Amino acid sequence: MSAFDSPPRVGVWMIGARGSVGTTVVAGCAALTAGLRPATGMLTETPPFARSGLPPLPLLVFGGHDTAECPLPKRAEALAGAGVLPHGLPDAVRAELGAADREIRPGVRDGGWDRVDRLADDIRDFARRHRLARVVVVNVASTEPLTGDPGLPVSAVYAAAAVRAGCPYVNFTPSIGVQHPELAALVAESGLPFAGRDGKTGQTLLRAVLAPMFAQRALEVRAWSGTNLLGGGDGAALADPAAAAAKNAGKARVLADALGTEPEGRTHIDDVPSLGDWKTAWDHIAFEGFLGTRMVLQTTWQGCDSALAAPLVLDLARLAARAAERGLSGPLAELGFYFKDPVGEGPVALGEQYGRLLEFARRLGEDA
Repeated sequence: MSAFDSPPRVGVWMIGARGSVGTTVVAGCAALTAGLRPATGMLTETPPFARSGLPPLPLLVFGGHDTAECPLPKRAEALAGAGVLPHGLPDAVRAELGAADREIRPGVRDGGWDRVDRLADDIRDFARRHRLARVVVVNVASTEPLTGDPGLPVSAVYAAAAVRAGCPYVNFTPSIGVQHPELAALVAESGLPFAGRDGKTGQTLLRAVLAPMFAQRALEVRAWSGTNLLGGGDGAALADPAAAAAKNAGKARVLADALGTEPEGRTHIDDVPSLGDWKTAWDHIAFEGFLGTRMVLQTTWQGCDSALAAPLVLDLARLAARAAERGLSGPLAELGFYFKDPVGEGPVALGEQYGRLLEFARRLGEDA
């Protein structure tokens, strides 16, 4: 590349782009690029990733699919009113929000192969008009209910479109996406990298730390129960028992993998609309120590899902783009640190996952 050439830009195409997470991603990237806010929560902006060859934040271009019609600037104002975004930030990054909103195309509500080509064409057009080196597709839509219906579900339709458009794919949701059996041959032939699934932002992040602690201390966990209170789009979606089952499956899997057995107890998800984008997660852990002494640990996690998720989405988009640039393909198991139900083989404990992620960052930077 000559000194007069512009560095290559990378597209981030979000499924569910007008939701709280998508809006926070766009507003957050614009704020970081302008130096308005620090990059708190973004691992890819920490020293171990400085030589990984990741695309710089100012070179990311945003677009996506959504069935919602509320424009990003208006959505950002609502999030600022709820305390999710800093006061005044929507006005400061209004131009960037507007530019991204103009790149959002109508999504689909129903599955089926006949919808794939139109969605793939939207992504190809986005890449061509902006002369992008590559586009990473990230699913940040609401959780899809688990059903036994035949055919291709909506999340798999979007994933198939990403693969047909030649894009690495990241599934930040519990939905099946690229792992649907009907996509197996398409994904294998594509040679593209993919990562997922279900971003680990709150309760399960804590479980990934605590469950290995009990196992390593040889303490017997007798029961592990939890409750999630949340509102917003996720709360409404997870009010559907089938969607909640998909979400809870990942939470339970973390415990079973770390403890070697699935303890008694269940996790409940309650929709509390007044909470909006804020979430409270409570865990009650009954365990047994030396001589059968029974004890209890209780934890409470209160946080904002969009603010927790957005930096991870930016991390994953940058890492997946760099992996594609390096010619990697198939499941990126090294990104398991970010997910409840990671693809590929890898450790369960958060500390071990972090170590593997740092090694991956080092390898991405070789010959960068």
